[in-house]
Amino acid sequence: MKHPVSSAFVAILFLLAISPAHAAINVSSTVGDSILVSYSLENLDPTIYGQIKSNQGFNSSTIPLNIVQNLEKQNLMLVRWGPGPQTEVAYDDATNSIKTSFYLGGSDIVRFTLNGTTMRRAYEVKTNWRKFTISFTANFTIDFASRLAKPLEEWQKTNPTTFSYENSEPGAIDVSFSLTLPGSASKIQAQVDTVTYEMPPRPEDQLINSPFLIIGAMAVALAVVLIYRRVR
Repeated sequence: MKHPVSSAFVAILFLLAISPAHAAINVSSTVGDSILVSYSLENLDPTIYGQIKSNQGFNSSTIPLNIVQNLEKQNLMLVRWGPGPQTEVAYDDATNSIKTSFYLGGSDIVRFTLNGTTMRRAYEVKTNWRKFTISFTANFTIDFASRLAKPLEEWQKTNPTTFSYENSEPGAIDVSFSLTLPGSASKIQAQVDTVTYEMPPRPEDQLINSPFLIIGAMAVALAVVLIYRRVR
């Protein structure tokens, strides 16, 4: 005779196994001199997935252009974007999932100053660009402005260089966002939606400040003068 508790437990596991995964939108952003941004829409309702896939107005430029236009309304004009490693939108019919990526930069997004003494770069990264509203279809709109409204400084730090946040609301698609700084970043601070940090000196920055560069330039100039005199 089967134990009733064991039978119930097996039934629950079976229901979980056949239940569809919950829909979610995951945004990951990796910071360098610009930001590599990836949007992943996962386990969408089949109807919504089909509508997005057949929507000719949705392509790899839709999200970044929406971001740029939204920032321009805030008088933030020093923003640029470019195609990511995945230049086209990727569709996965097996899981009703969509992925797209792009680079986002410009001094209204990422800027740095160089310390002339230590040659370390001090970076300032703004993340308010994440707050916008986009319509993927006539019937499917996501308000990232409200879903990701919580200030970055209050987000969880999953490791020393990564900030993450997830908004799960009943009856709505889960939305999560992560911001990952370079592994060598130090003195990391977050204030409202801006992150600041320092980076070790780069070889090219050290070269600019090197006396050997001046000596080399003087040697080249002297060689040019000597050659010119010989030609004459």
